[in-house]
Amino acid sequence: MKIYTKTGDKGHTSLFTGQRVPKNDPFIQALGAVDECNSTLGLAISQLPGDHRFEEVRHQLETIQHALFDVGAELATPQTGEKNDKIDKTRFDHDGIEQLEDWIDAMEMQLPELDTFILPGGHRSGATLHLARSICRRAERYVAPLNDHAHVSDNVLVYLNRLSDYLFVSARYVNSLTGTPETFWKHHIHKK
Repeated sequence: MKIYTKTGDKGHTSLFTGQRVPKNDPFIQALGAVDECNSTLGLAISQLPGDHRFEEVRHQLETIQHALFDVGAELATPQTGEKNDKIDKTRFDHDGIEQLEDWIDAMEMQLPELDTFILPGGHRSGATLHLARSICRRAERYVAPLNDHAHVSDNVLVYLNRLSDYLFVSARYVNSLTGTPETFWKHHIHKK
């Protein structure tokens, strides 16, 4: 099977329902942001140190990558008024949300409390997780209007919201495990 189909050469693509839409369609925009987030997670995983302290984080991030494919499947299958058996096959459940919350709680117990903002950065993997967080927020912004019109289940929007929280905490956690200090935000005042 060839990787290229030539069906998108005129700027359109197909949703899982078979509907042809422009490549700047809101569903495709949301799908693209989710894909960018997933790719960035792959980069973060590749930058994790190889020792055993990072095995759990690696496992969590790979689990999230699989979940983001499920999120993409639901985004590619809008819940319109028509009956479609594909909607049932691609429905995103809530189990992943609770899993993210458990992981967040476990990591936060091992981190110092924050009383100010921190700058995105740190270890290569930690900084990449911060980047993934900001891309996840963009995906959430694209999904919110789709959710408002009941085209996407609430679980997708909640998952992305919780995922951005997870990515913030996991960035801090990776930076902590690598001994990389966090940079605290300082108010910048222009002096004349």
